[in-house]
Parts: sequence; C-alpha cells; structure tokens
Amino acid sequence: MGWLSAWWNDEVIGHYKGPLLLAFVAFVVTFLTTRTITRLIRAGKGPFHNVSDGGVHLHHSTPGTVLLVIGAFTALGARQTGPIAYLAALCVGVGASLVLDEFAMIFHLTDDYWTQDGQLSVNVVMLVTACLGMALVGVSPTSVTGLSGTARAVRGTVTVALLVHLVLVLATVAKGKYPTAVIGFFLAPVAWYAAFRIARPRSRWATRWYSPAKLERATARATKFDDRWGPVRRHWDDFVAGTPTPPSGPDAGAR
Repeated sequence: MGWLSAWWNDEVIGHYKGPLLLAFVAFVVTFLTTRTITRLIRAGKGPFHNVSDGGVHLHHSTPGTVLLVIGAFTALGARQTGPIAYLAALCVGVGASLVLDEFAMIFHLTDDYWTQDGQLSVNVVMLVTACLGMALVGVSPTSVTGLSGTARAVRGTVTVALLVHLVLVLATVAKGKYPTAVIGFFLAPVAWYAAFRIARPRSRWATRWYSPAKLERATARATKFDDRWGPVRRHWDDFVAGTPTPPSGPDAGAR
C-alpha cells in the first residue's frame, strides 16, 4: 500500500486535491442515491414521492442548479486548503450530479427521464465520472518544482500525450460514441481507434460534416453495430437507469 500512501501525500495533500476528491465522492454517491430514489418512486415503494409546487413538478435539476451556482461562486473566494473550499466542493459535486442526472431532459427540452433517449444522462454522468477520476488519480503535470531536467522532460511528454488523448476522447464524444469514450478514457487505444472511425449517424459530427452518401454509410454501420452490441448496452443502461417506459404506457413520462 506504499504507492497509495505516496499518491495521497503527493497528489491529494501536496497538490491540494482534497476538495476534488470530496467533489468526486459527492458526485458519485449523489448519482447512485438519486437513481435509487427515483426508481423507488417509480415503483411506488418506500417513503419517497415526487415534489410539486402548485401542481408543477420540481425536478431535482432545480436544486442541483442552485447548489452548483453556490458552490462555483463560493469556490472563487475560497482558499485551497480552507474549510470553505471543501464546502464549495461538496456543493459542486452534489449539484453537478443532480443536474447531469437530468441532462437528457435539458438537452431535449422534454420530460424523457424514463425513455430510451433519457438514458443519455447516464452516459454523460459516466463520462464526467471518468474525467473526474482521471483528474484525481493522475499526476499534476504543471507542477515541476524540484524536478530534475529529465523528470521535467518526462512530465512534459506525458502532459502532451494526455492532451492529445483528451482531444481524441472529445472527438469520440462528438461522434456520438459515449460508452466508447468512457472506456477509452482509461483504455487509450479504444478512444484513438474510435476517434478515426465513422461517426454515429445522429451525432453532431455526422449531421454537420457528412454528405448524404456518407450518412447512409454511417447508418448502415451503426445498424450493424447495434444489432450485435445493442442488447448488451441496453441491459447495462436499463440496469443503471431503469427500464424505459414505452411511449404508449400509462405512466409514460411519470417521475
């Protein structure tokens, strides 16, 4: 466990990542708690219920936005090691999780939480979790104090490689390959391969840059891929986010 102690002292304490660690834990715990509660509400189990004000359903992205704004402005005036920084990190972690859990609703401007399109929120949350995790466990490339020339060169090379990797992951996201981007964050060749492959036909990349002929190719490739791997992905998304409600179901859109 020596490496863990060294990482804790060097990266978390030495590079002031305590607030980031708290934000990461708060983000993950809030997401798991929120999904558990919403699924209990949907199943009519437990003491939980939807919150309404004057007949208007209060989505949890609303308090999430408030917490996110409070945390962001609080962080601007906080010391890196002070208690206010940890309070700001807690607000940002909880608030961001509540907002991103309803990302699909905000993106589509419709109450699609329990639909197939609504599962986009889970993909976004997983991608953000991967980003936070990489920032937390990775080195601090900008800190070169006390390093030798060789160590600085190595750290600079690693920094450039990480930046290139991030660009390729973002390209994978732009091509609509969200689960692949999450995996590629930790298995770099996956993201590098996906970034240069043809985009999903409904992605922003495809709709903006592809000709009708290439869109047809993208659709054919996506259909072939989905026929093979779609059931696996759906089982995973349903496990995390809950099985979508059929559009014609009696509780479609229910929260």
